[in-house]
Amino acid sequence: MLRLLTAGESHGRGILAILDGMPAGIKIDTALVNQELKRRQAGFGRGGRMKIESDRAQILSGLKNSRTLGSPLAILVENKDFRIDKMAKVMCPRPGHADLSGLLKYGLSDVREVLERASARSTAATVGVGALCKILLKEFGIRIMSRVLSIGGENSRIGMIEKIKEAIDNKDTIGGIFEVVAKNVPAGLGSYAQPDRRLDSCLSAGIMSIPGIKAVEIGLGLGYAVSFGSEVHDAIYYKKGKGYFRKTNNAGGIEGGISNGEDIIVRACMKPICTLMHPLDSVNISTKRSSKASTERSDICVVEAAGVVAESTLAFALADALLEKFGADSLVDIKRSFTAYKKRIL
Repeated sequence: MLRLLTAGESHGRGILAILDGMPAGIKIDTALVNQELKRRQAGFGRGGRMKIESDRAQILSGLKNSRTLGSPLAILVENKDFRIDKMAKVMCPRPGHADLSGLLKYGLSDVREVLERASARSTAATVGVGALCKILLKEFGIRIMSRVLSIGGENSRIGMIEKIKEAIDNKDTIGGIFEVVAKNVPAGLGSYAQPDRRLDSCLSAGIMSIPGIKAVEIGLGLGYAVSFGSEVHDAIYYKKGKGYFRKTNNAGGIEGGISNGEDIIVRACMKPICTLMHPLDSVNISTKRSSKASTERSDICVVEAAGVVAESTLAFALADALLEKFGADSLVDIKRSFTAYKKRIL
């Protein structure tokens, strides 16, 4: 079983992740990890922080000659903009952010002490770990990709760009919907035996953990609510040498909490960023008087980047389920088990 712990603040020394449970014998190309980190920073509508940071991963442990040892992997992404102790206090929480709820929970007196950790900057750790999980999954032919489906209700490329430009001109922000797909996932990952082992439960929790995500659907999702069963359930077929398969994939590759051999398809809604250059009404936490919410350097639209982060959370969930199914110590042993299983289910 994989275990993940992350640490770090937006303007602290860096973002750190510790990944425990990766098998021994996996060749790690740090350039691929850095490529994923670069993808997280891309997309039309990103803000000024992306011009400062050029994220690169340092893998501090768990490798010898670029191969995993089976021991915990520590990944550090340093912040160039490291000035947390010198930044001004923030007194007016932003609607939609963790600012006020976090401040009340921990009994703090400076919103800065909340937003530094609640910041989406923490997803650099998620993507670094996700890149390692993708490298593992690639050993078994599993690939993960994402795409933006709509921005502010517009689904053409030109329309989406215009919507972001409109938000920029209005000093506003905009959200949208993205889709993540995992291909060549074998049937049998996950379980119906316990709620926390259901694959759809695990991957939904991972994607909902991304800052700003407000909804997740798998396969047809909400479309099931307006359909008859005869219209939406995926009929089952069999062909010698190919095994069981479907001609449709409304289930999004998961039935009963278990992968069924079809592509896993997940869509999610990313809300508009909370920091507005024309801020909404708020309250000064010191004086309790009405005020405008604080403003921070921020993005306009991060839907594309959120899709990249979601790829990583999906990769983590699939890697965890794969190791649970086929073993977790040695890549050689896992591949042997995987091959025997694939032969059995044909």
